Amino acid sequence: MKVDWSVWGKKLRALFDKYKFVFLVILVGVVLLLLPAFGGGGEKEKTPTAASAAASEEFSVEAMERKLEEALSQVDGAGKATVVLTVRAGPRQVLAQDGKQSDKESTSSTVVVSKGSGTEDAVVLQQIYPQYQGALVVCPGGGEAAVRLKIIDAVSALTGLGSDKISVCKSK
Repeated sequence: MKVDWSVWGKKLRALFDKYKFVFLVILVGVVLLLLPAFGGGGEKEKTPTAASAAASEEFSVEAMERKLEEALSQVDGAGKATVVLTVRAGPRQVLAQDGKQSDKESTSSTVVVSKGSGTEDAVVLQQIYPQYQGALVVCPGGGEAAVRLKIIDAVSALTGLGSDKISVCKSK
């Protein structure tokens, strides 16, 4: 029994000509399904979730106070500085919401990303750091006008506070 390949070739060619766009869509779909498996190289793409936002940068008033103390202690004539900062409210996050609205009621739910193994993280749209309310700087050079001006300028630049919200005092 001999197979006539020219007949089969003509039939396959006619079938391809008739359904070429369907085959093209299927081929593109397969390529898109396989793309994440080959393109990542072992690294996963990071999404802006609550866990990654919290891990990338934690806000701490105490840490900011220490940074300011170190920086202000380097100001000429200031000496060893102690800094106290007050904030209006703690840091907060704006989470992505998915809302459904009908004639009688509306519902919304937080958008979450599944990481596999049963873990889910909320999608963070924005990280809002607290606004500073006031600052107190106590240092040995706080009695001199030139040193006070340098300290007020530095604290204002780093915290966004106006000069009326920053108090500089001379220490014992």
